[in-house]
Amino acid sequence: MQTQRTTDEFRNEPFTDFSKPENAEAMRDAIEQVRSELGREYKNWVNGEWITIDSKFESHNPANKDQVIGIFPEVDDDAERIVGNAISAASKAFKTWKNVPAEERASYLFKAADIIRERKHYFSAWMIFETSKTWAEADGDTAEAIDFLEFYGREMIRWSQPQPVTKIEGEDNALEYIPLGVGAIIPPWNFPLAIMVGMTTAAIVAGNTVVLKPSSDSPTIAVKFIEVLEEVGLPAGVVNFVTGSAATGEAMVTDAKTRFISFTGSKQVGLHINEQAAKTREGQIWIKRVVAEMGGKDAIIVADDADLDAAAEGVVQAAFGFQGQKCSACSRLIVDEKVHDELMEKVLERTAKLKVGEPTEGDTNMAAVINKSAFDKTLEYIKIGESEGGKIVAGGSGNETQGFFIEPTIIDDVEPMATIEQEEIFAPVLAVIKARDYDHALEIANDTEFGLTGAVYSADQARLDRAKNEFHVGNLYLNRKCTGALVGVHPFGGFNMSGTDSKAGGREYLLQFMQAKSVSQKV
Repeated sequence: MQTQRTTDEFRNEPFTDFSKPENAEAMRDAIEQVRSELGREYKNWVNGEWITIDSKFESHNPANKDQVIGIFPEVDDDAERIVGNAISAASKAFKTWKNVPAEERASYLFKAADIIRERKHYFSAWMIFETSKTWAEADGDTAEAIDFLEFYGREMIRWSQPQPVTKIEGEDNALEYIPLGVGAIIPPWNFPLAIMVGMTTAAIVAGNTVVLKPSSDSPTIAVKFIEVLEEVGLPAGVVNFVTGSAATGEAMVTDAKTRFISFTGSKQVGLHINEQAAKTREGQIWIKRVVAEMGGKDAIIVADDADLDAAAEGVVQAAFGFQGQKCSACSRLIVDEKVHDELMEKVLERTAKLKVGEPTEGDTNMAAVINKSAFDKTLEYIKIGESEGGKIVAGGSGNETQGFFIEPTIIDDVEPMATIEQEEIFAPVLAVIKARDYDHALEIANDTEFGLTGAVYSADQARLDRAKNEFHVGNLYLNRKCTGALVGVHPFGGFNMSGTDSKAGGREYLLQFMQAKSVSQKV
């Protein structure tokens, strides 16, 4: 297998074209392979050994809620001891891993990328079952995981090279980046391979060691990645894998030996982690660093001069892709009232064509939301939206007979500052707000505590340029949808309550897992 990428240029992994019969057949084969492996029991991975405990929990298929995907140790019941052991293993491994040359650390990422690329549909199929991703969404998730491995490996090699400093006579001066220490990695369920892989491998390629706790809604795809790390021979203790819920995460965050926390998830949990990380505990000799991506209330603005067909297509894709369960999803459509009726006709026409069904079927556009809690919360938000004056013009109901299915829902005539215009729902619910003009549209878009993604459709370059200056989001898209960030192309992260503007997939991302050391020698 190829393991060195020191000279070749990074390129994004291509998405699979499932209109080609051979690709569709390969995905169907992978789905059947994964189907034959469902319901197995897995262990945690600490210090290079597979361990388990008596207490267990199950991961279920959101589209078939009685189907068990995997069975895992429930560390919450003994979190302090088990997490403590994992952090101790990581601390021991850090002493040697930090001195491994960057090229060698990167080679493990490149080997892992090769394996996942070779088994791409297999990894995608696990997400189809475990998180109810459609074929295209799962394929995109797997491609992004490969991208993170390839990109961060190359970036670490780049950062390890001599850094520019001003020369002065009589001294040799150098600046180098060194790792932080042991990190807690707490990824989300919605990009259960890509974000988990990116967060984990960015930390370790920079020379750190970590304890990884995946979401309890998506532990199986995470353990499949751990199996890849074992296959490539990653040294013991560099990555330690534990499964559990809140108590497990809390033990990771509060341990005095934890140097940094990398988190992606809800605003509520992110703020709690930030608060706990700020407290200095006995034996702690550093200020913990927090890297957090916490979601958004993202808006697409459609001006009165926009290409309405392109805008409608972008809105529907961004609002309902993966059931709206993306922190970048379009949950607010802010449209100039002069073109509201014409645009909505096009949006509703496209929404009506979406097929809600089993994610294992290749022609499904939308499947189930992640769990019972999300299902109930979404239906409650729909009721709130209606009670506050909104008009349901599409969808509005759900069915949980077999899985947690909710129709693509559009609520029109939503007022600025209404509950569903302000709070993140994380589901296939689109709030439509009329703006008097472009000034008003920008005002509405910015009147939120979040600042992750946004988009503007307009034929006027002056308006687009104004959005560059005034639309306060970390990722702004002009005349295209607000989802679909590519590694290396669209460094991803937002402002305000959307997090620490981490810019995952960007050239500076690895700096969050390193610290700069200046060395001067008199000559």
